[in-house]
Amino acid sequence: MHPTLATALSRIAAREGCDRSALPPLYEAVDPEALAAVLESNGDVAVRFAYGDYRVVLGPDPDEVTVIDGAQ
Repeated sequence: MHPTLATALSRIAAREGCDRSALPPLYEAVDPEALAAVLESNGDVAVRFAYGDYRVVLGPDPDEVTVIDGAQ
């Protein structure tokens, strides 16, 4: 798993008060392998997707991870 994806899931788990393994599978929201390929192929890209009740923004800085409450 790409480190930024792991960071996003850890932040969501902390907000939910649970372990990361208790979250729904990431692949139900996004293809994690394709997302990792995009993040690794272009350092200047920002990716946004909904995961459960959250909006996740990765990038454009490789270490930039934003989790926003309320995916709707």
